[in-house]
This record gives sequence, structure tokens and C-alpha cells, in this order.
Amino acid sequence: MNGRGEDLYEVLGVPRDATAAEIKKAYRALVRKHHPDANPGNKEAEERFKKINAAYEVLSDQQKRMQYDQFGTVGDMGGGSPFEGFGGMGDIFGDLFGSVFSGGARRTNPSAPRQGADLEMAAEVTLLEAATGTTKEFFVPRMERCDECHGSGAKQGTSPETCSSCGGRGQVEMRQQTPFGQFVSVNTCPHCGGTGKFIRERCSSCAGQGRVRRERKVEVKIPAGVDSGTRLRISGEGEAGINGGPPGDLYIAMSVKAHPRFKRDGGELHVRLPISFPQAALGGSVEVETLTGEKEALDIPSGTQPGKVLLLKGHGLPRLRGGRGTGDLHVHITVDVPTRLSEKERSLLEELAGEMKVEVGEAGFFDKMKEKVKEIFD
Repeated sequence: MNGRGEDLYEVLGVPRDATAAEIKKAYRALVRKHHPDANPGNKEAEERFKKINAAYEVLSDQQKRMQYDQFGTVGDMGGGSPFEGFGGMGDIFGDLFGSVFSGGARRTNPSAPRQGADLEMAAEVTLLEAATGTTKEFFVPRMERCDECHGSGAKQGTSPETCSSCGGRGQVEMRQQTPFGQFVSVNTCPHCGGTGKFIRERCSSCAGQGRVRRERKVEVKIPAGVDSGTRLRISGEGEAGINGGPPGDLYIAMSVKAHPRFKRDGGELHVRLPISFPQAALGGSVEVETLTGEKEALDIPSGTQPGKVLLLKGHGLPRLRGGRGTGDLHVHITVDVPTRLSEKERSLLEELAGEMKVEVGEAGFFDKMKEKVKEIFD
């Protein structure tokens, strides 16, 4: 629970922005479920019960919760040392080995600026928007600097005071005499929670945290060529930094809706185009509607077979990642077989069948062709 163990919010099964009432409700439900009286002889339930109580002890206390949100720990919470169960020896040997291998215990400045957390949101666009690019608005819930106290956490007219217990260092030293000599362990100051500062009168707007949760409107330009799985990074639109640090970034996870007619393969587009039997046999020029709605002329060579693929170059999608130019539109030819014929059309087709020495009967020439086309595409 100090960064190496379970997250306290996960232990209680609540989000990080949960209200005090939501935390209390979740705690009561878990206590009833995992209480030793309800699980006699169940060691696992007993350990879980201890973790639930420890998590609630921190998250139900506003000051402790603030310290945990900022530093991932509150005082000496323990959690994860390989010397657990040996009293203070774990800290002693940990500091000793840290001193030997890293040139001394590493101490961080509790007042040093730290970057805010990154945020991620999902966005869905149409295939046309992915091809041409677009702009979308997002309403991002995030932690921002408190305007009333300007991020200090102290009531207006007051300032945070230097912690008298640690002298502003955020850490306290404990000396212990052992059979190996005197050792010094360095722990987080329990009085200020490692901040080095003590707020005597807290800001009423942010309860001393220096940040408040707000919803901010962010306008994001979606570039042409995005695909499902693309992540866009918007610098500086994440959560506010701590101690004057820079804000985090906002990431937009993209997904593209399927289109009823066009199929996408990277920068390439595919579409089916039905043509008549005379066009397939004799050739000609037809118009093809592209993704943008514009119509382009496409030459059909004589003798074109069902399943033939013709290209309209440059009418696909822009290549976003490492590619150049624009993809092509692949036109898959199908032959449209009429289901109803006039007397004249039937007569002409029977004459053609005779000329081609094709037997026709109740299942006529075009019925057979229709079955052939169906076999190809099914």
C-alpha cells in the first residue's frame, strides 16, 4: 500500500474521485462480506478484512487521503519489504544496503515540482472523418490548480508553515543501536506526511489539497488518416502539476466506425461495383461514387470478368504513420443479372445464346450466369 502493495482505492473497489459517502458505503459492504465471524477459519478472509480496515482508516481521513493521493503513502504504512515481520530491521538493513550500493540514502525534496497525471479518453469517428480529418470537443474531468489558494492549500491570507517535526525535509531519522553498530533509518515524517509543510488553516475550496476537480472543454484536431488504435497526444491538457510542476498530457484513443459500403485496409479502400452483362462484355465507362461522395469515371475493359478489381488511384485514405501519399480505391466488379426480362429482351438473349451455342431452357442463360456470380462471391 506504499506504492509496492495494493492500491487502497482498489482494496475498497472505489474510483480515486469517490466521495466520502461512497467510500463508507463500499467499506461497510466489504466488512460484512469478509468479517471473521462470517468466515470462521478462513485465513484469506481474515487477511482481506485487515487490508479493508487499513484502507478505510486512510481514505476516510481527509488529511491522510490527501497525503496518500499525492505521495502514495501515509506515514509509515509498510507494505512490501522483504524483511516484514522482523520489527524495524527491514528498514535498518534496507537503508544500510541502499547506502552501500547507491552512495547513501536517497532523499527527495518534498517541495520539488512534480508533473501532473496523464489522462486518456476515447473518441469515435466515421470513416469519412478519418479520411478528411475533423475537429471534436471533449469535456475532460481533471484536477486543476485551486484558484482561491493558488495551489498552496492554505486559507486566503495564510501560507503553509514549515513542519516543525522534520524541519521541512519531509523525512525524519531514527538512530538505533544494534550488535553491528549504530544504524540510521530514514522514514516519512508522520506529522506532515512527507510534504515538509504543515497547513494550519486549510483552503475551504480545495480542503488543503491545492487542486480541485473540474470539467474542462478541450478542442482536439483529428488528423486525416487516423485508424482504430491510434492514440493522439495533446500536450499539457492532463491534470495540474504539484508544487508548481507542469501539467500532464491528454491522450485520445481513436476508433473508426465501420462503413456500410466501403471496407478499409490501412490506407486502401475497397468497394463493390455492379455492372450489366453488356458493359462487362463490350466494355464502357461508368461512374463510381467515392467515399467523399464525388463521382469518378472508371473505364471498364471489354471482357471484364466478375471479381475483376480495377483501381481509382488516390481515392483511398491518407497514410498517417510513416507512409506517404494517399491510398487507392479498389473497385471489385460484380455482374448485375436481371431478374425480369421483357419479351424483346428475352428474344434477343435467346438469339445471343443460339449464336454462342449455349443451351438454354427453363433455367436460362442469365439464370446460369447469376448462379455463377453467386458462387464467386459466396
